Amino acid sequence: MKNILIIGDIVGRCGRELIFEKLPEIKKEYNIDFAIVNGENATTGNGITEKYAYMLLEAGADCITLGNHAFDKKDLYNMLETSKEIVRPLNVSPDLPGDGVTVIEKDTFSVAVINLMGTTYIETKLSNPFTVLEKAVANVKAKYGVKNIIVDFHAEATSEKQALAYLMDGEITALFGTHTHVQTNDIRILKNGTGYITDVGMTGAENSVIGLEKEIAIARFKDGDKGRFKWSALSPMINGCVFTVDEETGKTVMTELIYRRY
Repeated sequence: MKNILIIGDIVGRCGRELIFEKLPEIKKEYNIDFAIVNGENATTGNGITEKYAYMLLEAGADCITLGNHAFDKKDLYNMLETSKEIVRPLNVSPDLPGDGVTVIEKDTFSVAVINLMGTTYIETKLSNPFTVLEKAVANVKAKYGVKNIIVDFHAEATSEKQALAYLMDGEITALFGTHTHVQTNDIRILKNGTGYITDVGMTGAENSVIGLEKEIAIARFKDGDKGRFKWSALSPMINGCVFTVDEETGKTVMTELIYRRY
């Protein structure tokens, strides 16, 4: 059995510094064999820089997934093209840098990580994630013979996340949702052995509105004030989960939710 750690969207300085400090001890506590971190908002604003991406890898992440802010920082483009430890959504334009699929071998344990974006309520031109994922999984199995396939579905709608998970039940090891920054209470194993959670949550300030300072978020909704943007640093927390998998079958056999306040 292997333990795969998932860390929810890292948000701002609060989130990244917490992960730099706490990721090694979390990996030790849960006897983690492979760690996946969503880092798409790890900068002070939106996106992630190459510097912080490499710092996440140095802290113990084995793979970094992204989302709708994947291309906000152009200094990340070279890393997207050259590093197999970072993936961006597969169903964006193929003209954009990087790839949405990677296969990483760690201590004889091979894991394929696929990153996708949902199309519901997201204002980005995207290919259909359902057909894209079916094709990608078939290609990974045919080309690499990898059974352990983990999918980060960066999407807004819970229904879209659930539907994709049910479509791929038994074909992938686990699917976890990101993007909403609110951890859902539905982690489980689907009928045919695929681990699932609608949204793994956020690593950043709990005392916030999905990471944003409360006062700024209130002003945006109440008064239409779009001018200010600042991530909160109040009440740091780590959201994540662990999928325990049978590496011989590629099935999830146990799940555990992580919600840590610091």
